[in-house]
Amino acid sequence: MRLNHLDFHVPDIAGTADFFIRHFGLKLKDMRSNNGLAILEDDAGLEIVLSHAIAKFGTADQVEIGRQTYHIGFILPKRADVDTVHAGLVAAGAVLSGPPAAMRGGWLFYCTAPGNILVEVGWRPG
Repeated sequence: MRLNHLDFHVPDIAGTADFFIRHFGLKLKDMRSNNGLAILEDDAGLEIVLSHAIAKFGTADQVEIGRQTYHIGFILPKRADVDTVHAGLVAAGAVLSGPPAAMRGGWLFYCTAPGNILVEVGWRPG
């Protein structure tokens, strides 16, 4: 069994999609209606769906509730890649936890993507 997709409720689908495309190399697979739903895909086939909050799932996103209730993580093949992604996010004015640091046996940092999504970016020795 493999994980197929994750669906994140965000207020600005296009802005959040652009952030993940520019900084994390995801590809836009589908954009439905005008800012209605985006499907992004990584190079392994995992899809990240960006949609608006809907009533049957609680009607609120992390921006509305003002908290980060989960995080997602990207693992990179080289420690230097973490520094490169961090530098790109700094240049773009992203919200960052600080510079990359040694944590839990790896090299990582956190940033906040549009939609108040906490993102971990790291490398771990093989």
